[in-house]
Amino acid sequence: MDAVKFQIDIQRAAISRRDQIDFDHLPFGKYVSDHMLVAECVRGEWRNIEIRPYGPFELMPSTSALHYGQAIFEGMKAYRAPDGSPLLFRPEANWERINRSARRMCMPEIPYDLFLEGIRQLISLDRDWVPEQEGSSLYIRPFMIATDAYTGIRISDTYKFIVYTSPVGKYYSNPVKLRATANYVRAFPGGTGEAKSAGNYAGALLATKEAKSAGYDNVLWLDGIQKRYIEEVGTMNVMFIIDGVAITPELGGTILRGTTRTAVIQLLREHDIEVVERRIGIDELWQAHSEGRLQEAFGLGTAATVAPISVIGHDGSLPEFDSPGGTLMESDPKITLPGDPMDPNKIGMRILRHLTNIRTGKEADRFGWTVRV
Repeated sequence: MDAVKFQIDIQRAAISRRDQIDFDHLPFGKYVSDHMLVAECVRGEWRNIEIRPYGPFELMPSTSALHYGQAIFEGMKAYRAPDGSPLLFRPEANWERINRSARRMCMPEIPYDLFLEGIRQLISLDRDWVPEQEGSSLYIRPFMIATDAYTGIRISDTYKFIVYTSPVGKYYSNPVKLRATANYVRAFPGGTGEAKSAGNYAGALLATKEAKSAGYDNVLWLDGIQKRYIEEVGTMNVMFIIDGVAITPELGGTILRGTTRTAVIQLLREHDIEVVERRIGIDELWQAHSEGRLQEAFGLGTAATVAPISVIGHDGSLPEFDSPGGTLMESDPKITLPGDPMDPNKIGMRILRHLTNIRTGKEADRFGWTVRV
């Protein structure tokens, strides 16, 4: 790191809050570690870079991000290696993705050294917050907001980049139940679906609320044009095993380029499992299930890791497609995946074990995915 250009001032917390946390019971997102990284960008120049105690910061009521949505974020994790050191998982991929989001939202790109070295120093300072418990990790949340105090739609001149961390347990403790809908759409071609933009998640809240009220965990989003082709889940990418082949929706600008998705695709091929990235219709899924060819399904994400899916339903709003699947869907709004989704012999569970062993340093990282702090 260029210490002259990106000097990071460190203010240590006087008292750590770590002893107040029950690390054996970590709900996702409830607790926050002692420190945060803060940096400012003014007309393309990064300055005032510091690590300081986690706490509030001031914003004017007219702050641009609060009115016009220039706000992006990332999700990363650090794991505890057998020797006790923290391991970051694919931080370069997160840096690349936050900058793709920044370009789409007309925000400044974050220099690699600032992003990686800032996070390294933050994790090093709060290394005791990385959980040792199996299935737990330190979730890392980098985000950036526009901070011009100006009422009017324009590209901001000033930005604030912040990273804080949170010790977490599993995002999904049980197999996931999903519901598809044609009443709401997450993204359209040419929109911001591929960006990890805050507004995308706000727009998904109502559909998610309705799905949860009906007994599901989240929404299985379909494409915005035909409302037929599966795109992703509200919290993760998705993959289906049909006739022994792993099928996942192709990237086309409307779904996130998941860092876990990319890693899992590579691991599946290492396990001699064919992977196909293509469009897959919700009706095709129903047809494969009716014929006994749909073997399993799982989600892929930083928070969710590899999450087995047990049920896929729909809310009755889906159109009748010109295929046998349309009729099947009309008569049965819910399908249950065969067998025990947590069966250790399932493809998803085998890949989860392999991925977890790499992330936690229990298995050699032949891919160069982990960065030791």
